[in-house]
Amino acid sequence: VNTRERDKELINMCRNKKLVEIFSAPFDRPLARMGVLLVAVAIAGCSDSNSSSNGPVEPEVPEPEVAPFQELFDQGIDRYFGEYTPMLSEESDGIVTHTFGSGDGPLCLDGSEYRMATLDAGSEDLLVFLQGGGGCWSEFCAASETAGPGIPQIGILDPEREDNPVADYNVAYFPYCDGGLHASDRDTDTDGDGEDDRFQRGLRNLSAGLDVALAEFPSPRRIVVMGASGGGLGTTFALPLVRKHYPDVRIDVINDSGVGVARPDQPAFLELLLDDWNIGAFLPESCPECIADDGHFSDYHIWQMNEDPDARRGMLSYSYDTVFADFFLMIGQQAWEEALYPEMQQLEDAHPERSKYWIPIGAGHTFVQAAPDTTAGGVALMQWISDMLDDSDDWVSVQD
Repeated sequence: VNTRERDKELINMCRNKKLVEIFSAPFDRPLARMGVLLVAVAIAGCSDSNSSSNGPVEPEVPEPEVAPFQELFDQGIDRYFGEYTPMLSEESDGIVTHTFGSGDGPLCLDGSEYRMATLDAGSEDLLVFLQGGGGCWSEFCAASETAGPGIPQIGILDPEREDNPVADYNVAYFPYCDGGLHASDRDTDTDGDGEDDRFQRGLRNLSAGLDVALAEFPSPRRIVVMGASGGGLGTTFALPLVRKHYPDVRIDVINDSGVGVARPDQPAFLELLLDDWNIGAFLPESCPECIADDGHFSDYHIWQMNEDPDARRGMLSYSYDTVFADFFLMIGQQAWEEALYPEMQQLEDAHPERSKYWIPIGAGHTFVQAAPDTTAGGVALMQWISDMLDDSDDWVSVQD
């Protein structure tokens, strides 16, 4: 109803005293009963028109709910969704390998074709698994450069393993070959000959693969996003993209040895990686503290959990992660351990019901594929993951 026209009509009713005619009729007549309703409207209309020059007060409309990570989508992290499809999909023993073509789409670090794979186990649940394989930036490069076919059925990806809590899940498997945590978006001419020879297209690879997952598994009951090493760090960037495709599904994130400990008190290192990989859009402009002065990534993890109430996160790490502490970060054992425990506790303190950690004493790197039988605090890894996915009260942070 046009409110200005309504007000004019009510004012005229007041002036012409038409309500008197209505109420002069016996009350049991329908017209009189209708008048009881009209008089309240009319009085309100007359009152509004006489008491304020601004007209009647309009009812407040509640603000619409903002979807999780909308700020990141506005910044363009979903820009490659719907852009690329596989040129070939081949099935072998129930596993389908999807291969993408060359050109401006998905590619591996050396320019070779990118592949990902799916396994339809007939389940209502979906495992999105991100493989690891090093890192490559302007100051350092040691990473997997190609993507092979299929799914390596070892550790937690082994459907025949009896204690495997995701043995019967459908699987979307993402090899790692961009050197930029499945999120990079930059081609580089490293030898100065005028031709790009390093192709860091992790965001295109991940986006195209998630499009395949959505087509294959459009309505899962729940999703587990899991990754190891560079893939563990990759789960950080995958979470908002998975949420974009599956807005109403519970997501459990299991980050194996990519927990976000970096170079203490050197936030410039994280800023360097963000710039080299062109992944700044994953950091919300409204959260400058997401790159904290302490040099670690926990504040961003907390921001993500604040954004997404239907996500939970389990963090796995050796007390001394030799690959990160010594090889990639070059900070050594003492600095690693002094940062690890406070950072993991910071995550749990921020979301005590949805963030937990599992830390065995030892020197090593990754568990879910390489060392699935490891225990921490007397709790076997597979049992801890099972407790997480079963919403068990036994799912608590443990450490040796």
